Amino acid sequence: MHILIFALGIILFIGLVLVHEWGHFIMARRNNVDVEEFGLGFPPRAGGKKLKSGMVLSVNYLPLGGFVKMKGESDSDTRKGSFGAASMAAKTKIMLAGVTMNLLVGIAILTVLAAVGMPKLLTLDNVGQEQFTVSSDTKVIHRQILVGAIQPGSPAEKSGLKSTDELISATSSGQTREVKTPKQIKDATLAFAGQNITIVYKRNGQIQQKQVQLLSTKEVQASLKTKNQKGYLGIVPTALQVQRSTWSAPVVAVGLTAQIFKLTFIGLGHAFAGLGGLIAGGATGNHEARVNGQDQASSQVGGPVAIGVALWDYGNLGIYFMLFLIALISLTLAIMNILPIPALDGGRLAMMWISRGILKRPLTRSAEEKIVGASFAVLLGLIVLITVVDVKRFF
Repeated sequence: MHILIFALGIILFIGLVLVHEWGHFIMARRNNVDVEEFGLGFPPRAGGKKLKSGMVLSVNYLPLGGFVKMKGESDSDTRKGSFGAASMAAKTKIMLAGVTMNLLVGIAILTVLAAVGMPKLLTLDNVGQEQFTVSSDTKVIHRQILVGAIQPGSPAEKSGLKSTDELISATSSGQTREVKTPKQIKDATLAFAGQNITIVYKRNGQIQQKQVQLLSTKEVQASLKTKNQKGYLGIVPTALQVQRSTWSAPVVAVGLTAQIFKLTFIGLGHAFAGLGGLIAGGATGNHEARVNGQDQASSQVGGPVAIGVALWDYGNLGIYFMLFLIALISLTLAIMNILPIPALDGGRLAMMWISRGILKRPLTRSAEEKIVGASFAVLLGLIVLITVVDVKRFF
């Protein structure tokens, strides 16, 4: 089941890219702008098919997104059927259509989840909020305790326990205790302190077991006097619960979307601050500043590798959690694409409004290509850097 849900997640993720580009495509056609190519991924091209309309459907080797190539994409183009010849209102609608589609898809998925089973996953303590619900209409329908964080060098890490494992029981000297709640875990590890125990747990839907040598009470108490405090087993349990709403499902979806937007912008602020520290540290030779900046930035953003790892991990939690992740990615795509970065939708729209509203003339094709090209190169470099950091972090 885990593999099937993971595969579904991959398909849905690709679908998010297609939905985004479909928004651009539909709005371009509605505003009489000719579309020359609809591509999945970025060139070089792996294959394609030319339709009767003249448009090419293509699949490309770089799986970093997708694109819709319109006739005359330069703002200064005046040919009939070109993007440049369209009105500013039409251009604005075309540029915002992809973002709008991702926003609507995200809200739609969250609405369905709120009605059938919404995972409570967001950590909102840093902004003083709980995950949005309508308390009078929301009921908890399922609660599950999993292994969350694992202390480095702990018995749990040495035994091979992993985050998202679901603990079931612990056995020592013929005595078995359930460990399905944080209190049961605490009581069992205290009772079996210093002993070699058999932990039964569930991973990827399969029941497994491991031998774990717990720390003794003396070792745990000694660690309390140091910065490296230890637990008998060395895990931090995390509670996952699923909630259901009825009439308030659309309200929950919109409220949760607003929270996701807020958290994403907070995360982007930390990421850019970390990136600044990384660049400054590299330029000045300050190793500590560079490492701290890298850690701060990488903790807030993820590339293709991080997305793949998240899809794999959420596949282990079930279909509700996978759909929540897909909704989160869809809303994140909407936010990222509206940022005023020239290689993205928001940046191209900002350039057009600035050039026509302030400069009173469109950018030349040459100037636009240089700005977008340089921005895309920087963006691609950041993706490569993030990917390298992700590989080090996860593997």
